[in-house]
Amino acid sequence: MPRLPRSFFARPCLQVAPDLLGLYLVRGDFAGRIVEVEAYVHEEDQACHARVGRTRRTEMLYGPPGYAYVFLIYGMYDCFNVVTEAEGSPAAVLVRAVEPVPPLEGGTDGPGKLCRALGINRAHNGQDLVDGALVWIERRNRKKVKIATTPRIGVDYAGEWALRPWRFIDADSPWVSKARGVKAPTGSASRPSRRSPRTR
Repeated sequence: MPRLPRSFFARPCLQVAPDLLGLYLVRGDFAGRIVEVEAYVHEEDQACHARVGRTRRTEMLYGPPGYAYVFLIYGMYDCFNVVTEAEGSPAAVLVRAVEPVPPLEGGTDGPGKLCRALGINRAHNGQDLVDGALVWIERRNRKKVKIATTPRIGVDYAGEWALRPWRFIDADSPWVSKARGVKAPTGSASRPSRRSPRTR
């Protein structure tokens, strides 16, 4: 199956995020159809790791697009993100849930769960999703996705930024991590009209 080209990721984060819905996250012989993502956009986004600037932890966010950014939360859960936009512009999409494709088994309705099921961990941080051999995203037979948006989950500390509708879900999928809180159905589409908050 064709992998996504670098150009797919080298776009505004708020365009890449919904476009990932319906595509497939692959690691080796295992795959899951992406049904839930969240966008984290630039240093001004108080929910984004880049709010603290360029550090050893966040360096990957500033890197070229199409690479994996994997971090640990609560001391026990790995989270898989896709780096987007131009190099030096910190933005990434968190993959929150996938619909498992046999033989993949186990819970995949949450960022920590899907990483555990797919065997993705911090050793995959910095992996090239375009040319690498360990983890990637590919197109398969893609059906139309009914996209809905909600505020992001678990970022109440971010103040007004916590209210941004930057969580995108497949509204018809039973595999999303939380079905409640849907704010704005956008119909069957692959890309919203909103733009990244920073003009380039």
